[in-house]
Amino acid sequence: MAAEIVNPRSDSENRDASEQGGGAEPLESFDPAFALHRGGKMAVQATVPIRDKDDLSLAYTPGVAKVCSAIAEQPELVHDYTWKSSVVAVVTDGTAVLGLGDIGPEASLPVMEGKAILFKQFGGVDAVPLALNCTDVDEIIETVVRLAPSFGGVNLEDISAPRCFEIERRLQERLDIPVFHDDQHGTAVVTLAALRNAARLSGRPLGELRAVISGAGAAGVAIAKMLVEAGIGDVAVADRKGVVSRDREDLTPIKAELASFTNKAGISGTLESALAGADVFIGVSGGTVSEPAVASMAEGAFVFAMANPTPEVHPEVAHKYAAVVATGRSDYPNQINNVLAFPGIFAGALQVRASRITEGMKLAAAEALASVVGDDLAADYVIPSPFDERVAPAVTAAVAAAARAEGVARR
Repeated sequence: MAAEIVNPRSDSENRDASEQGGGAEPLESFDPAFALHRGGKMAVQATVPIRDKDDLSLAYTPGVAKVCSAIAEQPELVHDYTWKSSVVAVVTDGTAVLGLGDIGPEASLPVMEGKAILFKQFGGVDAVPLALNCTDVDEIIETVVRLAPSFGGVNLEDISAPRCFEIERRLQERLDIPVFHDDQHGTAVVTLAALRNAARLSGRPLGELRAVISGAGAAGVAIAKMLVEAGIGDVAVADRKGVVSRDREDLTPIKAELASFTNKAGISGTLESALAGADVFIGVSGGTVSEPAVASMAEGAFVFAMANPTPEVHPEVAHKYAAVVATGRSDYPNQINNVLAFPGIFAGALQVRASRITEGMKLAAAEALASVVGDDLAADYVIPSPFDERVAPAVTAAVAAAARAEGVARR
């Protein structure tokens, strides 16, 4: 079976459905987004024909019994004779949907469907959206563990922090398939790729740069970890109460760990004071940074204001002071978009039947993504477009190679 990027209803069925409802104007009369979503954005399509009784006897009983028996005797055959090795579960509890917050499982389902069709469109990976009606950490973990035999990987999506950290860690400990929280690692991979190219454009190595991250949630923590792994000179992370530092007494366990490997300079105080002389600003918080604070950054600075729909620093303001500006929006150059990473990362991991996604695989993905830009590098082109057909193959190959090098590949 394969997830197909089609609306399962015909045009006539959509018209009939939209005319129901006691004469009330259908929502799509006011907004074309509702017309696109009517009936959902996905369908399921068979990959083998059922044309006659012979086909039926092979695809189902009695022929299927031979395959089932073989798998029972040699469990590893499940990868060859089912869809397991080519399908990902997209799992959420709807507690942290981008820009919407805690809206619950049903309301999150359009986003999960969207994630699934992006997997297929950009990575050739089938994906099944699973919106869970529970928010307890233990319940989510037990549910996913029980569902895992059907899937080759698990993509965690829109689960609120700090729960998301524990859920990902404990699931990976219990499962022998990749577990990947895209809100953390996808964002971090694309951010690092863009930063690598911005640094290359300016002729500076990462090791000479000092970065400040606004937001100590899932994305901010993951970006900080990845920048440190990649060799950034220093990085400080700020939450609502200011810069995360070892001398603060109000830190959660996650933030205490964050303080242990960031902020080597020992900066304290506000985000805006930390920006004075900084080379890089990375925004994943949704707050607002004043123009004087941006002006206080080092000459030739980079501003990655990634909050949607309103960046922490408006691009027009950022361009007054920064050499490279990136946002999370598609209507400005240099969009930091997770779709550049997660389809290829999972495609590479599934290709080699990886048991997990390692830090080395994520770093390889970032390097491959940055390399796609090549000699076309410019201030308004430090990261490729999601529609660049070179992206997914480059990331897939790099991730597969890294998995083999790190010993987590099984073929």
